[in-house]
Amino acid sequence: MSTTPAPTPAPKKVCVAYSGGLDTSCIIPWLRETYGCEVIACVADVGQGARELVGIEEKATTSGASDCIVVDLKEAFLKEFAFPMAIAGAVYENRYLMGTSIARPIIARAQVEVALATGSDALCHGCTGKGNDQVRFESTYAAIAPHLRVISPWRIWDLRSREAMLAYLKTRGIPTTASAEKIYSRDANIWHISHEGGELEDPWNAPPDDVWMITANPKDAPDRAEDVVVQFKSGVPIAVDGKALGAVELLTELNAIGARHGVGRVDICENRLVGMKSRGVYETPGGTILMEALRGLEQLVLDRETLHFRERLALDFAKVIYNGTWFSPMREAMWASFESIARVMDGEVAVRCYKGRAEAARRRSPNSLFHHGFATFGEDEVYDHKHSEGFIRLFSLPMRIRALLGLSRDAAKAKSDAARLAAGRRAEGARTPTPTKVPGR
Repeated sequence: MSTTPAPTPAPKKVCVAYSGGLDTSCIIPWLRETYGCEVIACVADVGQGARELVGIEEKATTSGASDCIVVDLKEAFLKEFAFPMAIAGAVYENRYLMGTSIARPIIARAQVEVALATGSDALCHGCTGKGNDQVRFESTYAAIAPHLRVISPWRIWDLRSREAMLAYLKTRGIPTTASAEKIYSRDANIWHISHEGGELEDPWNAPPDDVWMITANPKDAPDRAEDVVVQFKSGVPIAVDGKALGAVELLTELNAIGARHGVGRVDICENRLVGMKSRGVYETPGGTILMEALRGLEQLVLDRETLHFRERLALDFAKVIYNGTWFSPMREAMWASFESIARVMDGEVAVRCYKGRAEAARRRSPNSLFHHGFATFGEDEVYDHKHSEGFIRLFSLPMRIRALLGLSRDAAKAKSDAARLAAGRRAEGARTPTPTKVPGR
């Protein structure tokens, strides 16, 4: 195969974000051949599961890496990234809970830390030139290690198909379990699993049954609803059904409950940062329960203006996460607001899971602003029904002034319609004959 000549000077040691898949298995020997450099493989354990991690060190060194470092990021991923995203209520384009997006900054950060610890002078990722992940990785690199060189093989090499990559490994005697046909492209972590490609590339195709990997088909889920109670302290989940759990154990428990009820399935055609649309199918069972519980809790403890501010800010926060600018002053400023808002978010919410749905059914908090005595239609000490008249007159004053000055199109239209209606009624009255009075009756 032909390669682009290595720039001068060539990197001496490259730290690559390694997953063990076909792409990164090719990247390690390609880096060595192209640059004559040493390669360090960095594996981020974000809860993708043992099946993807068993034997990964041997696989990396067999491919040519001088060392493979596996970093356990599961707890930090949830505490520092996923849980804050949930507290903020950040959802991309109303559907996507951003399991892939939110994992990239911590993976890239860990890669930089490994690179610095091993004396690497370059970073490498296996993201394609069409996706969002290249932006997320490289934005993180720029924010915390701008002096390290970045290598993106997909923008350089001429390996453009699975067949070409398999042949590349075969000629070098590097074993792989990958096959020539990969139906779906998947990305998994403890928060979610995503699916792309295959039949999903036609948006007219419904997701085939073989797409889903962790959630039950809602129609086959239990016929009896299950309530799961999540307890929060300042918005952070701390217990499930009265049992205190650490972050990883807690989400693992919510994942199991949500999965058996078919909760958390999403099918969306989303707008990528790079400008094209892509079809993604996602499974986020525990995250969906957690999001629903937080929204139920904030209904009790946040006043109207604070809640609406949180909702507006969440839209921009979702863009920050999706676009990969987590390590930015803007994200820090936004999070300061969300963290302040969440101080009162103590309490418990019972989320009812049934046939693919998760809905807050019960909620309570020591900081609740709901008071039955104030909300009732009966008498109370803080609200007099007569007071509403003055409030409404002041609230509607701008509209009243516009109408009085003749500047309201709606008022003019109402007068015109009323005039036509009155004229019609007069005309109708003129056409109606006067009843003849019969003598003697």
